Amino acid sequence: MSLIIRINERNSTALFMKLSSLFYSSTSQSTTIHDDKKSGEFRVLHLSPKPIDVSRRKIVRAPVPPPRTNEMPTDQDWVSVWPGPRSFHPAVVPLPIRQGYPKKNSAPPSKYGNAELMKIPNFLHLTPPAIKRHCEALKEFCTEWPTGLETDEKCDEHFPLEYISSDYCYSSPTIRDPLSRIVTIKVKLSQLQLDTHARDKILRLLGNRYDSNTGIITIVADRCPTRKQNREYAEYLLTAVYNEAWRMELWETEKALVDMEYYDWDKHKSRETLMAIHTWPASPSENLDYESIPSAVEYKVAVSDLINNGEDQFTVNKYREAVKNLLNLKQNINSE
Repeated sequence: MSLIIRINERNSTALFMKLSSLFYSSTSQSTTIHDDKKSGEFRVLHLSPKPIDVSRRKIVRAPVPPPRTNEMPTDQDWVSVWPGPRSFHPAVVPLPIRQGYPKKNSAPPSKYGNAELMKIPNFLHLTPPAIKRHCEALKEFCTEWPTGLETDEKCDEHFPLEYISSDYCYSSPTIRDPLSRIVTIKVKLSQLQLDTHARDKILRLLGNRYDSNTGIITIVADRCPTRKQNREYAEYLLTAVYNEAWRMELWETEKALVDMEYYDWDKHKSRETLMAIHTWPASPSENLDYESIPSAVEYKVAVSDLINNGEDQFTVNKYREAVKNLLNLKQNINSE
């Protein structure tokens, strides 16, 4: 069963007016409602705007003190002013520092508001007085220099192995610079216990890692990611080369004199010829030492250099003078 309510146009307008009066009864005093009952239109809601405060707030700023550099005495303790590493601060450094690209016909930017000075690391905390004070504080923790290591020669004798590495200031998410992992090991060949065979073999294994002018073996390791690993790897290489030099292979025992890579005067006929000439007309004795013959060592070195290094003006002249001294030809020519 449905209830049908019929409302004509006049009754609907009256009903809407009553409902609207209930809804707008809680409005503020600033609103005004104009009712036009005769026209039958909707009521108009007028909102009056709030008054705007035109007056501005006054910002009270604290007085800025003068820079600290204007009050610094000339004989101040700089270590107390700048005790440790920190970014550059223009009001603390009493120096007219400038850095940056200068504009046209002007000086480079000053230290105030200069971002270039704050980018780079400074060493204002490592002044000579600060370093001296640090050394004085560390003296009580140091020990005396050991006796027997007063000169570099003695240090090389007791510590023949030299390690070389570098540290870098690296601006990156990681503190490890790629170049800081490189380790160099240096040692003199004379510090290694080698015989003639081992010395010749280790020189062939080293190649260009041996400097004949200084007699130093240099091994550089940079394959591993850390410095400690490269140091251990370089030590392993030096140990492996040294042990391999002392190893005698089977094919090495079968080498004849003509198969040698270098000229050994002690094993060649030149030595026998010299001994025969010196002892002529008697036969040379096996126990005779060639070093007792005047100018024999000079002749040995000259012949070895001539054959091993090749013929040039220097080696030929050296060989000629050695032969003259050996056969005593110079004195005879001067006497005549």
